[in-house]
Amino acid sequence: MRMRLLHLESGNLSLTEDYTEHVPPYAILSHTWGKDTEEVAFDDFKAGNYIDKTGYTKIRFCGEQAARDGLQYFWVDTYCINKSNHTELSEAINSMFRWYQNAVKCYVYLSDVSIRSDTKELFSRSLWEPEFRYSRWFTRAWILQELIAPRSVEFFSQEDERLGDKGLLELLLHEITGIPVEVFQGKPLIELTIEERMLWVAKRTAKRKEDEAYSLLGIFDLYMPLIYGEGRENAFIRLEKEIGEYSKGTNIYGNVYWMVPRAINRLFTGRSDLLSRIQRALQSESISAAQCQRRYVITGLGGQGKSEISLQVASLMKQKFWGIFWVDVDKPSTAERDFIAVAKLLGRSIESVPEALQVLATMYRSWLLILDNADDPGFDYQIYFPPGNHGAVLMTSRITECKQYSVDAFEVLGGLEEEDSKELLLKAAELAPGSWLAYDNQAREVARLLGLYTLALIQAGAYISQGHCQLYQYPEVYQRQRQRLLKYRPKQAQSRYRDVYATFEASADVLEQSQTESVRDALRLLEILSMFDSSVLPFQIFEEAWKGCREISQASNEDRGINEFSRDHILQLPKLMVPDEDKWDHFRLTEASALLVSLSLATRQDLNSCVGLSMHPLTHAWAKDRQDSKRQGVAWIATGCVLGFSRSNTRMWQIQERRLLPHVLSYLDLKVKKAFDLVSKTVITSILLECGWALLGMRQDTRLGQLLQDMFLELRQKPDKPSEDLLPLYDLQARSLINLGRNEAARGLLEQVIRIRETTQPKTHPSTLMTMSNLALVLDRQGKYADAEAMNRQTLEIREEVLGKTHPSTLTTMSNLAAVLDRQGKYADAEAMNRQTLEIREEVLGKTHPDTLTSVYCLAYLLQKKQELRTSNHDGLCKQLFYYA
Repeated sequence: MRMRLLHLESGNLSLTEDYTEHVPPYAILSHTWGKDTEEVAFDDFKAGNYIDKTGYTKIRFCGEQAARDGLQYFWVDTYCINKSNHTELSEAINSMFRWYQNAVKCYVYLSDVSIRSDTKELFSRSLWEPEFRYSRWFTRAWILQELIAPRSVEFFSQEDERLGDKGLLELLLHEITGIPVEVFQGKPLIELTIEERMLWVAKRTAKRKEDEAYSLLGIFDLYMPLIYGEGRENAFIRLEKEIGEYSKGTNIYGNVYWMVPRAINRLFTGRSDLLSRIQRALQSESISAAQCQRRYVITGLGGQGKSEISLQVASLMKQKFWGIFWVDVDKPSTAERDFIAVAKLLGRSIESVPEALQVLATMYRSWLLILDNADDPGFDYQIYFPPGNHGAVLMTSRITECKQYSVDAFEVLGGLEEEDSKELLLKAAELAPGSWLAYDNQAREVARLLGLYTLALIQAGAYISQGHCQLYQYPEVYQRQRQRLLKYRPKQAQSRYRDVYATFEASADVLEQSQTESVRDALRLLEILSMFDSSVLPFQIFEEAWKGCREISQASNEDRGINEFSRDHILQLPKLMVPDEDKWDHFRLTEASALLVSLSLATRQDLNSCVGLSMHPLTHAWAKDRQDSKRQGVAWIATGCVLGFSRSNTRMWQIQERRLLPHVLSYLDLKVKKAFDLVSKTVITSILLECGWALLGMRQDTRLGQLLQDMFLELRQKPDKPSEDLLPLYDLQARSLINLGRNEAARGLLEQVIRIRETTQPKTHPSTLMTMSNLALVLDRQGKYADAEAMNRQTLEIREEVLGKTHPSTLTTMSNLAAVLDRQGKYADAEAMNRQTLEIREEVLGKTHPDTLTSVYCLAYLLQKKQELRTSNHDGLCKQLFYYA
């Protein structure tokens, strides 16, 4: 509906263009009409004959008061409506309530109320209240909407003096009009009966008798064509018929149009708080357009129940909306089909989405539009929102960014609460409610196994109800038959996607339809994430892996050992990590991860010093299962290279150890035999060795032992007979034996390795020195302290010469030597060595570094064993340790 406004500038009035939307802020005038010859009409403005008319006083007042309130525009009914145009007049009267409702200020000009005081003591009501109570303004039928609709209503005397506002005068207004105070305070008209509202019009009149009925259109939120000349009685008959048609004996929010795809699911469980929030967001105090269109957006992973929640909302709010319309926006073609169907249902013949949206925008009755499956991250769904402020829209989407369509009312949907998950599972399994308590622990185990995922719980319950297994057997069956169970299609689930994997595959299809670089990166990243664990993976691992492969790419082409990564490993990495640039550029990784997050296939996690990604366990399972055997092999090798290259930053692995452990364990789920069938043994051996050293550092001794056993088997080597070509493997085997307490076996193996290396490598070689350190550790464990001391001193001498006194390996040897000296009772030598180690570490690493604190502890522990236990020297060190810790 078009609306024109007045603009007063330098005493000159002008009319604006006709606004159909984006109306600027404006004030609005409420007044009593004088004689037709006194009022300024639309035609008077066109003719320029209005300044001398009595009615111009009100117009001037409204414009000047609006200016004082910072408003450039204002509206006056006598002036802004072309009453000679019957169509415009009819549309204006049907829009009047909304125009008053949308006004920033409403000024009530009481031409028959005077303050009658030279002192202008406005707060002395005795000066003006008697005339106020009996003002002709209160007898007008139109004052109902003009008093109720605006948020701000201010009353002025004939002298242009402000008497008060609706809030200040609410009790007096209630006494005069009979309208409850709660209505002035914002109580929705829907909560009052039809009879109560009809009583308000009693004893009120209008110049044209039909207006006594027409003035109630906004009060009942109805649209009705005007027929001047039909008389008051006929106008009320038509009004009452309209009210009766839409009230259905209750209220005017009775539902007339119901266009939803299916009935609610009998298994629906929980989400009561969310349903309440959505209803509050979509409900308004009036059917006619509010200050803004009510919206709510639900985002989240497919299969969590977004569509089912929308069905529940529609059912719960059916009597609140004159029309509820469901549009599937999965594809432009289905959206167009459904929008045209909506318009046809409303009796309008149209051929396009914009036309259908315009039909809804001009329906001044309460409607709810549900936009389901807005799942394309490259599509702008704004085009499916009807223009204007009217109506309510509920949207469902897998894309988290869609919350921008309703920044103040949205829900990122997660799994059900555990209690609700158990209930849903037991319902779907068709177990008698009386027996649920007996199944509580079994249901909890299955619910946690399935990540509290709605559709998976329904599928599990259906599988059990069909007799395929008992509830307690499901976890074991799931581990063996995951793909079958997550593709099981329960007969009672009539949702859009009837199995868990189908919901995820729909999201992947969105990506695969595009061939952009970021989409290809996203799909490759998804494959790599599937080889890790579903828990949070720090993104730092990719940056550190890039740095590691950057060093290799710049190194010479000399032959590298089986424990060292080479350019062959670089070729296995995804393209988003290829070291073409001088600095790490996270752009491609960020874009790829953002795509996965936008489709709810992954979740961004903000860690203390970086960000990471996690996945729902079922999404993670699908991401792995959707790959054929060959593709899984490619992804496994690429993931191993990411792990291996990143281990060049030992500090990062120490800090992130707890987070990285589940990813290493998940990565090693692949059988070693299968791994060696994927690519050359050189590439695979290096990857597995890096994983082995990671397990060693994390003290996963049992898992490391299994890995080594499998590697020896596949490489056809004897664990106790080292081969010259595989000495790094035996180094790891020796360290594993030490951690397992098998010191004699470790000693024999290390002595063999040293003999081999003495003939092939110089004593200064890092590998030789590492073997010597390990042998010294074994001798220490066996109580052969003198031999351990000699081996440590020999190692230390070489490392100081080759690496320098401040190198971490040198300092580790010094610390080991101090421990051996301590065990021999050589406390003075041990103390001196510990002090030297501590001094260097404090200088190089800082006082709060973990290695420095270890040195502090070792020295304090040593001093405790000496006679000077309670000396100030020892106390000071203990305080220092306490401070640093």
